[in-house]
Amino acid sequence: MEFSVSPVALSCLFFLFLITGTLAQNIGSIVTRDLFERMLSFRNNAACPGKGFYTYEAFITAANSFPAFGTTGDNTARKKEVAAFFGQTSHETNGGRAGTFNGGYCFVRQIDQSDRYYGRGPIQLTHRSNYERAGRGIGVGQDLVNNPDKVATNPVISFKTAIWFWMTAQDNKPSCHDVIIGRWKPSPADRSANRVPGYGVITNIINGGIECGKGRNGAVESRIGFYKRYCGMLNVPTGNNLDCYNQKNFAQG
Repeated sequence: MEFSVSPVALSCLFFLFLITGTLAQNIGSIVTRDLFERMLSFRNNAACPGKGFYTYEAFITAANSFPAFGTTGDNTARKKEVAAFFGQTSHETNGGRAGTFNGGYCFVRQIDQSDRYYGRGPIQLTHRSNYERAGRGIGVGQDLVNNPDKVATNPVISFKTAIWFWMTAQDNKPSCHDVIIGRWKPSPADRSANRVPGYGVITNIINGGIECGKGRNGAVESRIGFYKRYCGMLNVPTGNNLDCYNQKNFAQG
């Protein structure tokens, strides 16, 4: 059988390759259902308040709304991004014993709910401004400001807010995505603050005001522990600069 490919089709394929570094691969080719279940096996434990909430289908649906997520660069870069995303979000939602790094995705809601915009979802989205930005970013307008509990009751929206946060640069912070794929280049101000490329800067982006620049602490160690576990499962190196113990947080300039 003979067939031909039009120049337009070839151009589209080439353009896709330039953007993603891959040809027609999606996040599901790395995060299979089996891997998802093995990484997050504790999430449906009877002791978890979020039992049954975080599903594979919801993750894939949400991730497919962000075409560059987990699809940029070579296979190692893509797997490192997956390990980093789940490493950070597993710490945020951890319900397991300290030091085991297998209790991720146990919680949907922050324990302290004194503020209307308390932490919800995989990234534990907090503060009204983030709910407003996330709502605009995922195409639901003011819905999350008006009803923040959608992040805790709709699993697709919940995952979308986490991936939106991951993919989006804010103020003087780069996106977590750009850091982990090696696209971010620190400015002179970043270098003087010891913010150098590596997983540690992602921790600084997410919760640097509380965890970074304070020396060794359990929260940062937990984030690193989850990341190392997932890198091992995906058979990729962790890279350097995993902690933020000596970094100034971004609010300090």
